[in-house]
Amino acid sequence: MTAYIDPSRENWEVFKSLPRDRPIHMLNLIRFRDLAEYPEGHANHGKGLTGAEAYAIYLEEFQKLVADDGAAMVWEAPLECVVTGPAGEWDEAFVMGYPNSAAFMKMVKNEDYVRDALPHRTAAVADSRLIRFAG
Repeated sequence: MTAYIDPSRENWEVFKSLPRDRPIHMLNLIRFRDLAEYPEGHANHGKGLTGAEAYAIYLEEFQKLVADDGAAMVWEAPLECVVTGPAGEWDEAFVMGYPNSAAFMKMVKNEDYVRDALPHRTAAVADSRLIRFAG
């Protein structure tokens, strides 16, 4: 089974081709690594953080970075059970709202995001889906 952590070039091009001036929602489905995999040299390398713990650090950093651009958590709740599909496929699901796709693209290119937040996501995530919906 293929794991997906980052967008493919093709999917990113489709994202960029869609209208940039209207609100969007991004559904996030996340499966965590048992143990976070930080690279050597990172302050959290070898500390034994779980994927869930590393992702919590990511979300905190991420939300601080996007708040000034009008992005916010639209929906989140603990997963209880899977009714249709395989159980245990996702550990976390939530929806982020952005005032427009330009705000999302600004975030992923932000040096603070790349340096301070993204390493925690990369260390935490075993598999993910990020699905854009019209806002």
